[in-house]
Amino acid sequence: MLNFLSCRENGTLDPLALVRAEATRRTFSLELSKEQDVKRIHASGVNSLDLDPVEGRYLISGGADGVIAIYDTHNLSGTPSNTSEAVCTVGRSHRHVHKYSVETVRWYPHDTGLFTSSSMDKTLKVWDTNVLLPAEVFQFEGTVYSHAMSPVAKKHCLIAVATMTSIVTLCDLKSGSSTHILKGHRAAVKCARWSPRNPYLLATGSQDNKVLLWDVRSAKSSLMSLDQHNGELATSTAAVNTAHNGHVNGLCFTPEGLHLLSFGTDHRLRLWDTATGRNTLVNYGKICNESKKSVQFTVSRGSSPDVVFVPDDSSIAMFDVFSGTSLHRLVGHYNYVQCCVFNPDTQELYSGGSDSNILVWVPDLGRGEDYEESKKQKAEPSRRSQNTQAYQDTWSSDED
Repeated sequence: MLNFLSCRENGTLDPLALVRAEATRRTFSLELSKEQDVKRIHASGVNSLDLDPVEGRYLISGGADGVIAIYDTHNLSGTPSNTSEAVCTVGRSHRHVHKYSVETVRWYPHDTGLFTSSSMDKTLKVWDTNVLLPAEVFQFEGTVYSHAMSPVAKKHCLIAVATMTSIVTLCDLKSGSSTHILKGHRAAVKCARWSPRNPYLLATGSQDNKVLLWDVRSAKSSLMSLDQHNGELATSTAAVNTAHNGHVNGLCFTPEGLHLLSFGTDHRLRLWDTATGRNTLVNYGKICNESKKSVQFTVSRGSSPDVVFVPDDSSIAMFDVFSGTSLHRLVGHYNYVQCCVFNPDTQELYSGGSDSNILVWVPDLGRGEDYEESKKQKAEPSRRSQNTQAYQDTWSSDED
């Protein structure tokens, strides 16, 4: 790191290279925080978390008890030890609280004055944060498993809603109505994610083991169905055009939007090229996924390489996105991990589990090392051995 600072001071290094190196060092050294904590509010498991994209400060959580809580994660105490208190909550005594488990909570991408929540009570609610009252309520025929809003859209305010039915519903915030539906799946849709690159590209995962990509401007049919075998199986095989050999209940785009990660109950994580729809065949190994709900996982931003954080039973597995290399495992929860969200500004991770806890994972500044430097150090012993062999004295006192 001192070498980076020296090169930056001399003007021989791109400023972004230093930022990337520091972000990588911090991401690779995450550990359970000994000084930061989030106050326990939920009486049951934490199903969903989201960090506001505007300030990166306010964390929202949705629990199996139907409660929604908003926390201020900034440390204003002036001391290293800090517990993030709930700024406001939609508790069981609230008049508009969800009747059953809250499955997904999401901030409005451009303003903290609005957030959305969906629940097992078959509703999607759009909340005004300032008065903590629903500005709009959408009712559905089946249980709502997941919903998502585009982080880059400027010409539409659509919310993609995945429900127990095989139909994906698009709700328009501007008109307050369901604009149109997307038909293509044959079973319940478990998850939906918008591309961070294309405001009209939507990915959905279902119990029919499929992942479909949609252009929402055309509701006639999906753009493509992702095939785990890349078209190499005979058309008569039942596994044709299936992304997994189990239900697909987790999706996440890489930060640049060029690749999509899918997670299935076949205990596999797969990486897809969103331009061609091809399976990149990266092997992450077996990752435990027995959840009947939507699983929320995330990818780091700013580090090199990109790191994916995936709930794996009661821990969080860290993998290199493009090589599949297992990097680290974050252990701290006492029960299944349901969700996690990454803060790209501070390289911190927040996770929620069935143990009702929200844990904070922070960089260990004492042991963190730059990824490239660590690779060089691993290669250094072999170089030293070659150098010592070249200069070794081969003289022997044996007269024979």
